[in-house]
Amino acid sequence: MRWDWHDRLHVLGLIGVVAALAWLLIAGVPGASGARQASGIERAMEREMAYQARAAFLQQIYGPVQDLRRQGQAQQALLMLEQLNRTYAGEAHGFVLKGLILHEQGVLEEAVASFVQGLRLNGDYVDQRSPLSERTRIQKAVEEGLTVLSERARANPDNPSVTAALRNVYYLQSRLAGGCE
Repeated sequence: MRWDWHDRLHVLGLIGVVAALAWLLIAGVPGASGARQASGIERAMEREMAYQARAAFLQQIYGPVQDLRRQGQAQQALLMLEQLNRTYAGEAHGFVLKGLILHEQGVLEEAVASFVQGLRLNGDYVDQRSPLSERTRIQKAVEEGLTVLSERARANPDNPSVTAALRNVYYLQSRLAGGCE
C-alpha cells in the first residue's frame, strides 16, 4: 500500500492530537489549578465576611451590655444579659460575657459555669487567633479556680456543688490546652 499526501496528513494530524492529549495529561487542564485557587480564595473571603457579619451582629446586640459593664453597672448588665440569653439562647457570646462579669464580681463558681456553657457552644473564645478570644481572662479564672476550689474541695469532700465547680474548671483547663468536646 502506498501512502499519498492525504494519508500522511491524517497520520500527522493524529500524531498532533495524541501529543496534545499527552501534554494535557502531564501539565493538567489549563486553568484548573487557577480555578481551585480562586475557589479557595472565595471560600476564605466568604468565611471572613461571615465572621465579620457575626462580629458586627454581636457588637450590635451585646454592645449595650458592654457599655453597662464598662460603666460599672454590673447588675444592670446581668439583667440585660438574662433577657438577651432568652432571646438568643444558642449564642455563646452571652454566656462568655456573663462569665466575665461574674468573675469581675468575684462569683467564681458561677463565672466558671457560664464560661463552660459558652465554650460548649463555640470554642472561638479560647482560640488565640480569634478576635473574639477571651483566653487570657478565662485562663485567669481557671488559675484562680484551681487554687480556690481545690482547697474548698479538700475541706468539703462531700459538697457536690464544689465538686461540680471544680469539674468545670478542669473542663476549661482542658479546652485551654487544646482539647475539644
